[in-house]
Amino acid sequence: MLFLALALCLSQAANSALSEDAEVAEMVQLEDYALSKADIATVPRRVARQVKTLLTKETKPHIQEYSVQTTIISRYAFTAVSCTMFNRHSAATQGVFQFQVPAAAYVSNFTMIVGGRVFPSQIKAKEKKVKKDKGENNGKPKSKESTEVSDGEMELFRMAVTIPGRNRAIFLLTYEELLQRRLGYYEHVTSIRPMQLVSKLSVGVTIVEHSHIKYLEVLPLRNSRTSTSSSSSKTDGKESMPVSTVIRQNKTFCKITFTPNIVQQVKIANNGMLGDFVVRYDVDREIGIGDIQVLDGHFVHYFAPKDLPVVPKNVVFVIDTSASMVGTKIRQTKEALFTILRDLRPSDRFNFVTFSNRIRVWQPGQLVPVTPNSVRDAKKFIYMISPTGGTDINNAIQTGSSLLRDYLSTSAESNHNSVSLIIFLTDGRPTVGELQTPSILGNTKTAVQEKFCIFTIGMGNDVDYRLLERMALENCGTMRRIPEEADASAMLKGFYDEIGTPLLSDIRVDYSEDAVEYVTQHFFPNYFNGSEIVVAGKLANHNSDSLHIQVTASNSDRSLRLEKDVLLTQREQETKQRLAEAEAGPDSDGYVERLWGFLSVKDGLKGRLRSQTSSEREKFTQQAANLSLEYNFLTPLTQMVVETPQVLSAGTLAEPTEAPMATDSEAANQLPDQESTGGIPQSLHRKKEQPARRPAASMAKNGVKNTAKKSVTLSKTSADGDPHFVVDFPLSKLTVCFNINGQAGDVLRLVTDHKQSGVTVNGKLIGAPAPAGSHKQQRTYFSSIIVVVDKPRRSYIEVTPRKVILDGRDRMILPCSSSISVESESLGVAIVANANVTVTIQKTIRFIILLHTYKNPAPYQRDHLGFYIANSQGLSNSTHGLLGQFLFEEVGLTQLSGNITAAKGNDTQEASITGNLEPRPLALKVKERTIAVVKKSRRIYSGSQIVDCWFARNNAAKLIDGQYQDYVVSHLFDTGDWPHGTNTH
Repeated sequence: MLFLALALCLSQAANSALSEDAEVAEMVQLEDYALSKADIATVPRRVARQVKTLLTKETKPHIQEYSVQTTIISRYAFTAVSCTMFNRHSAATQGVFQFQVPAAAYVSNFTMIVGGRVFPSQIKAKEKKVKKDKGENNGKPKSKESTEVSDGEMELFRMAVTIPGRNRAIFLLTYEELLQRRLGYYEHVTSIRPMQLVSKLSVGVTIVEHSHIKYLEVLPLRNSRTSTSSSSSKTDGKESMPVSTVIRQNKTFCKITFTPNIVQQVKIANNGMLGDFVVRYDVDREIGIGDIQVLDGHFVHYFAPKDLPVVPKNVVFVIDTSASMVGTKIRQTKEALFTILRDLRPSDRFNFVTFSNRIRVWQPGQLVPVTPNSVRDAKKFIYMISPTGGTDINNAIQTGSSLLRDYLSTSAESNHNSVSLIIFLTDGRPTVGELQTPSILGNTKTAVQEKFCIFTIGMGNDVDYRLLERMALENCGTMRRIPEEADASAMLKGFYDEIGTPLLSDIRVDYSEDAVEYVTQHFFPNYFNGSEIVVAGKLANHNSDSLHIQVTASNSDRSLRLEKDVLLTQREQETKQRLAEAEAGPDSDGYVERLWGFLSVKDGLKGRLRSQTSSEREKFTQQAANLSLEYNFLTPLTQMVVETPQVLSAGTLAEPTEAPMATDSEAANQLPDQESTGGIPQSLHRKKEQPARRPAASMAKNGVKNTAKKSVTLSKTSADGDPHFVVDFPLSKLTVCFNINGQAGDVLRLVTDHKQSGVTVNGKLIGAPAPAGSHKQQRTYFSSIIVVVDKPRRSYIEVTPRKVILDGRDRMILPCSSSISVESESLGVAIVANANVTVTIQKTIRFIILLHTYKNPAPYQRDHLGFYIANSQGLSNSTHGLLGQFLFEEVGLTQLSGNITAAKGNDTQEASITGNLEPRPLALKVKERTIAVVKKSRRIYSGSQIVDCWFARNNAAKLIDGQYQDYVVSHLFDTGDWPHGTNTH
């Protein structure tokens, strides 16, 4: 695509021998055309003269065309910027191209075409420089020359060249970035600040996703960087889209264009500073292991589970109250803290530490539970904060760490499964106490002891951002910048919203070791609501048919395991087909590999920043530098060298010379220690021992082996199919079976031991028409089965053919399409994908529920469940229910009349009879009742096994205690006692 663009631009430059007057006339015609299309009622006629004056009196090169086109393929964005300038004067003049690039993005190419000559750039390894003086730019970004200073989320790419008289210069810039999911959506920002009105201005954003796009919004133009976090929530959107915006969309594809004419630009801003064009979107997600895409020997795995309960948190706010915070900073900080206090949950605990020359703790020696009174008292404490004195960062961190550490280690009330964090805010550098960065970092790491995370926030231009970033990165947190002129209150609240709702802890993603060669970061201390975990990998050279994926994590007091086998060839074909249908273009070629390279560089830079030894630092440096060069990324370890045109006194171009690329953004070519790694805060450290951190893009030596599905041991005691009941009496060596002809909508009591073990099992029936030729008018099946557990605390598990709901202190929704295991001390649920669900209670009771589903069901078929009792050891002798009443009984086989001897066993064909009488019908002796039975065969375990059983007719009359209606309960959660009050009849 780049070569095509170059060819077109060269052709355009070769045919552009317009005179100055002709060029101006062309511009005026374009302006008149734009005005003719405008609404006369809303656009005064004098705008035309204003526009022409602005253009004709301009002395700097005029921008004829300005285009920014982005293609987003599964969150990975390719952006191409094209800017055409024309020098209308006879004398050479300087043209300045500048563009704000997202700080998390990497520039991948820059080319200039000046006077018809191409000046390409080249990415090279950065040469080591002599250390700067300590007083120069210690952790601070350089000031910008533009009228609007970018904040930490944007960096300015700038190139100045001399353009010969009556010649054009074309600037082509490309960069790449991985969009991060925050607060439940992705956000793509395009800066539109050409600094003058442009005759042909166009912005395009194309989105190609694997899943359905469920939310799409184009925000009003953001005219200030400071508003980036002030509008963090989803809005109605389309009413306030920028003028001239057009959206074309289907389920997985979207094309957005923004093409304002000159009149429309003037109405926005007559200086060309239109602002940011912001697109937000999100996609549908299946409950399970996530979205895996495969292409050209690489894969990317997006994991963003939903419907998980929130994990309680312990948080200490450490707030700078030095004299430099006086005024707007402290006022906005207080406003944010007041809002955050309202959002704390009842299960959370918190405290405040303020610091200047001295340290002040709101509630010394404790973390305070969230109650109306404690929130009220905390607001009083915040209100009374008064800035004064210096900045003692070291002691502030030590005090906050001590509060958390002591609470976690000594308090009997501390939640073992909570997550703990420090939110640290400052607007300056250390001026009191310990001043040396290495000492502060070392003291912090010692104080934290890997028991919690530190999230750092810097306000303004006087902050040592290098110190804050290293402090956060070394302690599993992230750093956020707040510009001097920003709305700090909104940005603080937005940052807290991102990290305030942890859903999972200790997330580890493993892949089959025989299929994967290199993977990016695949251990995450936490997953936050509204975010997303992304892992990319390089597949091994030899061809593997499938990729086994295993995700393990913790949620509150439960452990979670998900497993799935992905067919690589099939998944790659699906990826290619989707790209072809969307006509994604050349950007789609190798996007998964470039995404892997992008993440690998990020991981290498993070590893370099937190490395403790020179050898470790050098290893990460070399790794990140090599990948940067391989994928042509401008990173802190590389530099861009570009040929610059030289204009001779005669106005012609001299031979080009090589010069390093210059930008106004320190981060674009800064030393690696000052690199802003960015990234959504997906990590929050739990207070138990964590696995050692692994190098980025490490060898997958500890991958998970592709294990076969575990076979489950089932007993014969079950209710499956129509439903057919089977009861095994191992002591009597007999198997009995019976049918229950219930009605659709009935809820049947299968097992109840509510008073003793606290366990109750109910099943709900669904109706279906009988197949042709059947003697029944309809069939019934179990559509849902619920297991209620009242000890040690009340919880329940509801199973349907498609999902499992686990609800106790928290609520989880698990898909039956993925292999998932959730375990706690008293309760465990294990799903084998599309096969069965095992429920284990107190390790002594085990129920297995088979999943019967149909891809293309016949009219008489319904997705349904089968219920099996695998282990009843933990149930008491008073257990009842349609199945439960037989668990501790013995039965005998006899004849209805005559001189007989009792017979036992399923293989008895006849009883021993005295005399020459005909064999008489056989019967069961159950609880002093005699029930006539006949020999039958039943298929169980989805038809995989046949059992011989003694069948009791008539809806199990006399076999079961009471009548069928006695086992019909009012609802699925009914745990009432057996109506006859006993297990005997």
